[in-house]
Order: sequence, then C-alpha cells, then structure tokens
Amino acid sequence: MPLRPKMSDELKNLLNSVDHIKPIKKDTFLFSEGESADELYLVKSGRIQIGKVSPEGRELTLRICHKDDIVGELSLYSENVKYILNAKVIQDGEVAVIKKSELENEMINNSSLAIEFMKIMNEYYRRDQTKFRDLVLHGKKGALYSTLIRLSNSYGKKQNNGDIFIDIALNNQQLANFGGTTRESVNRMLNDLKRNNILSIKNGHIIIHNLQYLRNEINCENCPVVLCSIH
Repeated sequence: MPLRPKMSDELKNLLNSVDHIKPIKKDTFLFSEGESADELYLVKSGRIQIGKVSPEGRELTLRICHKDDIVGELSLYSENVKYILNAKVIQDGEVAVIKKSELENEMINNSSLAIEFMKIMNEYYRRDQTKFRDLVLHGKKGALYSTLIRLSNSYGKKQNNGDIFIDIALNNQQLANFGGTTRESVNRMLNDLKRNNILSIKNGHIIIHNLQYLRNEINCENCPVVLCSIH
C-alpha cells in the first residue's frame, strides 16, 4: 500500500510545470508560521520536517516530507492565507516552486484535475487528524507508541527473524517532538520498552521486536498505511 496519495500522470505533469527550482539547505526554513502562503512546493530531493512550535517553545513534528511530496498550505481559492506550520529543512536538496495562482487557474479549466487534487489534500488532512487523535486520546505513552508504529510503516525493514529495523536515525529529542512531549519522558518510556524486550536501539536506529505489543497498548485501529505514516 502506498505511503502517500497516488498522483495521475496529468497531475504530476502539472506540478512539474513549475515557476522555478529552489535549493534548500539543512537547518534553514522553507517557510515559517505566519508568512504569506502564495506558493506550494514539490520536493525534488532532500527532506523537510513539517511541524509547529507552541508559545512555550515546545516543538511538535507532524511529518517528514521526501521526494514527490507536496509541501505548503494546501488551501486554494482563498485570499491572504498564512502558513500555520513551519517547514524546516533537515537534509539538503531542492524543491520545485509552484505559484498557487497558476495552479488555481489550471484547476478552473480542468475539473477532473481539481477533484484529484482535492482528494490528495483530503488525504494529507486526514493523516494529520489521526496524528492529533493519537496525541489527545492516548497521552504521552500513546504518542510515542503511535510514532513508533508510524516509523515502522514509513521506514521499517523487516528482518529474517521478524524484527523491524527503522531505517532512519532519530535521537530521543526528535522522537519527543513527534509526540509533543519532553526528551526525559521519552527516555523513561524507551528504557521501559527496552527492559521488556519490545525494542532495542543500535547506532541510533530503533529495532522493534514486538510491534503487536505497541498496537495493543493504544488499541490500534489498523488504519490504512497511507494515513498511519511519518511522511
């Protein structure tokens, strides 16, 4: 099952008819909360972290975007739209810059394309909604367990012994940001999981030994993978 909404060739061609290509550098921001949102971006290479910072300075990471992901405020046909999230570059690369006004004009003339784009927007919104649901309903533990399950869907590589190797290195602060919690809380919960042989960590990579335990603990609803992923 795909980890992102599938695009038709026609929509791909439209999104690749870009205004220009923009290089992105690690630890810079593609856009920040509150800025005018008059462009969309198609990731060509690199990685971009989408998230939000609370007034108290706590960071919440919603997803990590990769090649062929759409990044930006997806509201079309609205005036004076502002970004409500931040887009931080975590790996050098390039993005294609798409003017929203040009995209809107194309949608007016092609209803099937407009419907397809709306479906993709809906998938992105539903993905964020399931993430917020996990945070609200299951607390800190549920937020971490949900993040581990999503990581297994996005980056998991099943080993011969049944273990799942998470093929992305994340430190405890980065894991905490996915759940909007503290590094200290994540440290304690990870230590409990390691003691119970639910997972282990090697060279910064998580290896999950008992994924079903994590699912059972948060009453996992077995959502489609396209909704239960980090990107």
